[in-house]
Amino acid sequence: MDAVLQQCKREVAQFVFSEDGSSLEEVLLHMLTARHRTVAAAESCTGGLIAQRLTSLPGSSRYFEGGAVVYSNALKTSFAGVAEEVIQQEGAVSDHVARLLAEGIRSRCGADIGLGVTGIAGPDGATPGKPVGRVYLAISDEYITKSFELNLSGDRERVRWFASQHALVELRRHLL
Repeated sequence: MDAVLQQCKREVAQFVFSEDGSSLEEVLLHMLTARHRTVAAAESCTGGLIAQRLTSLPGSSRYFEGGAVVYSNALKTSFAGVAEEVIQQEGAVSDHVARLLAEGIRSRCGADIGLGVTGIAGPDGATPGKPVGRVYLAISDEYITKSFELNLSGDRERVRWFASQHALVELRRHLL
């Protein structure tokens, strides 16, 4: 039975962040601190929820450099370095913008890892091809930028919460 249990743990390890009741935020605090890595976030639809969650524990100043709530297109450009042309061509809610947000905030804050998130939390704001719940998330370090398209359901708060949860889960996976 022990061998089967160990095999199961190995198979689901990337999906299970705690066996002792630790929160995802606590796990990230320990992982980032142990690896001497720092993170910054550029958030649009989550409105600072990622930063709030990353700073909710004592000691978070060791790994959280800062971030920006870049709700307007002007702030996406000035705070996170997203080119206006990209926003005009692809829209503020796009994979490309999420990637540029992650790369830009990492650079501006001098962090090891950048998170970028943009999306439509609702209830308004949907456009053809971009429904409420469409969120683009990106994570960037000095070697790679990865992005993810999420299609979340529920009301505004649920979309925002699950977008922040996905961001923290992807940060954990990135650190693994």
